[in-house]
Amino acid sequence: QVQLVESGGGLVQPGGSLRLSCAASGFTLDYYAIGWFRQAPGKEREGVSCIVISDGSTYYADSVKGRFTITRDNAKNTVYLQMSSLKPEDTAVYYCATDTVFRAPCRNLRLLADVWGQGTQVTVSS
Repeated sequence: QVQLVESGGGLVQPGGSLRLSCAASGFTLDYYAIGWFRQAPGKEREGVSCIVISDGSTYYADSVKGRFTITRDNAKNTVYLQMSSLKPEDTAVYYCATDTVFRAPCRNLRLLADVWGQGTQVTVSS
């Protein structure tokens, strides 16, 4: 069964840090782009970051550049999102996703991803 499972969300104070994990099972990440997305209440899902597993290329939304870092561990078949200097506006459900059909690049993942995790809640509040 092909799936992605997120973990690591929680409640953190402004300025704090969290590390999210996205573990893949049923397939290997080696040939895919893996994206992190988030959706806050009443807002559309937005792209946060993306990594191309094969060459390590990374992309970030302007709102998280310099604060978030995406990495991968090929041996664990897992992608991580290290989030630092968190702000209340980072509060959202965070999802990871990939496209196992067309192997879409990062820029097309939001529309073409066919495998999504269940999401993990991140709440930034004092």
